[in-house]
Amino acid sequence: MSSKPNQPDLSPASQPATAIKERASVRAQARLRQMLSGVRMLLVLGMAAVLVVCLVFAWMTRDSMADLSFLRANRAGHSLVNLRPWETAEALAALAVSSEEINYAREAERLADHEVDQSFAAALRLAGLQNASSKLAGKALVVSQKAAQLQQMVQQDQANLDALTKAAKTAGKAAASDDIDVVKAQLDLDQDELEDAQRELARVSGDQRGTIQQELAAHEAQMTKYDAQVGNQQGQPAVVSSANYATLLQRLHAWSAQRARHALLQQAMHQAQADVASLTAEYDKLESQADATEAAAAATPLQIAGGKLAALKLRSQQGQILSIYDDRIETQQQLADVYAKWSAQVMLQHRIAEHLVMESLSLIAFIVLAVMLINMGVRNLLSRPTLDRRRAATLQTIVELGVQLAGLGMVLLVVFGVPRQMPTILGLATAGLTFVMQPFILAFVGWFVLMGKNGIRVGDWVEINGVGGEVVEIGLLRTAMLETGNWTDKGHPTGRRVTFINNFAISGQYFNFSTTGQWMWDEIKVSIPSNKDTYGIIEAIHKAVLEVTDKDARQAESEWKQATRQNNMSQFSAVPAVDMRPGSSGIDIIIRYVTRATDRYDMRNKLFERIIALMEKPKQIEPAAEAAPAV
Repeated sequence: MSSKPNQPDLSPASQPATAIKERASVRAQARLRQMLSGVRMLLVLGMAAVLVVCLVFAWMTRDSMADLSFLRANRAGHSLVNLRPWETAEALAALAVSSEEINYAREAERLADHEVDQSFAAALRLAGLQNASSKLAGKALVVSQKAAQLQQMVQQDQANLDALTKAAKTAGKAAASDDIDVVKAQLDLDQDELEDAQRELARVSGDQRGTIQQELAAHEAQMTKYDAQVGNQQGQPAVVSSANYATLLQRLHAWSAQRARHALLQQAMHQAQADVASLTAEYDKLESQADATEAAAAATPLQIAGGKLAALKLRSQQGQILSIYDDRIETQQQLADVYAKWSAQVMLQHRIAEHLVMESLSLIAFIVLAVMLINMGVRNLLSRPTLDRRRAATLQTIVELGVQLAGLGMVLLVVFGVPRQMPTILGLATAGLTFVMQPFILAFVGWFVLMGKNGIRVGDWVEINGVGGEVVEIGLLRTAMLETGNWTDKGHPTGRRVTFINNFAISGQYFNFSTTGQWMWDEIKVSIPSNKDTYGIIEAIHKAVLEVTDKDARQAESEWKQATRQNNMSQFSAVPAVDMRPGSSGIDIIIRYVTRATDRYDMRNKLFERIIALMEKPKQIEPAAEAAPAV
């Protein structure tokens, strides 16, 4: 049988369970990433669709801001008289900014008001002329006759009222007051019926004079209200008012507003010119009718008196109407000239705004250029080989960031200007900076504490936040020290430089072991065998400890009393204590005593030396088998 080479078994059963789990986790993560990518794609497509829909609607409604609303449609369905000249002047007057624009706006309002008044006058005369030339028939003739009868009745009632009033005044009697009241009531009733008949006659005959009179009254009431609201509006000249645009944002807004105002003024000017053309065409038509009437009057024989007189009256009315139309044409031409001058003034102010915008952009460019040059200078200055590389890189980053932030602040001031609520903003900014910079503020104040009487100095042995060492530097914000393994191990530094922010002097605690005294409680342990001389040895050790530590104990008590400025210092006694406890190989003697931190090992050596000497010469010690143990 031929043997096949050994091949690895790749069946799932032969693979480790951990490998199967890892591959399953990888596949799950791949499916999750694929699903998330699909969701993101749907979100992107949805937002793109929303953007397209918004742009389409914006394009469809682009003409809503193209011009003034009353410049687009014919308002004949809303009013019998064209009020568009006044509406245009009124709307544009609210947009005037400088004193020159306000003067042009007032002139435009005056001309537009005169044009509307002349339009009402022409409309009334044309309506009267049309009504006089029309012949009544049918229902209109019946209503006309009824109105004539009511007119006669009203005149008769008024005559009766005047006669009764005169008779009552002459006779001096009050009895006729009832008759007068009756006649007044009848007069009011007949006048109401006459007004109803006149309105009905105007409706059936097409007479529009009543409607025109109502529109004229409404317009005059509106003009009275407008004059009371406007008053004497004053403004600054264009050159002076341009100083109010102190920021780039304001200048851009003024520039954009001037473009929009110029477009509206151009539309108003073109509309006034179109009105001139329309009125001229109507004038020519009326003039041709007047010429025809004059020719007819000239051809009428003098023997026909009624026809000759009617023709002359008609020619006179047509001449008045032509005179009104001539005045309206001249007014519209003047109005177009005013809009043209106003538009030129706006373009002058537009150039001023462009100049101011260029000044702001130049200032921003200068600030950006200055920031770039300063950063280049800082890089060249800090690239010298004499400076430490790490410190130079740190200093370069700080300086460049500071310069860039200063430049950004100046650019923001140019664009937006000084905030209006400056005190509030400064207060909030100060509070925020105080909260953020609190450790550094405390560190700066802590430096004064450290420089005080009870502070620390360079060379002191201190412990700060559990780290002990020798102080090597005290700065305005930080204190640096050379760490030691233990503050009692004099002269054994670890070689590490530790830096602390000076706020530990206020918000934390520190220990200074270089002050007067530097006292500490130390403890040593001695084991002695248990025999008949045990108590004697303990008594001898107690006496030796008292003798060796007596000087340090008395000096420590004195310094403690002086530091706390109190007379009763029993709780701060520095008398050493010797305790004994049973131990595994005899008796353990524990000795506690006060010594200087710097003399700790010297004191230990002295005590151990005395104790060893006492233990080596037990026979020289007086028998003390019955003596009490020392405390």
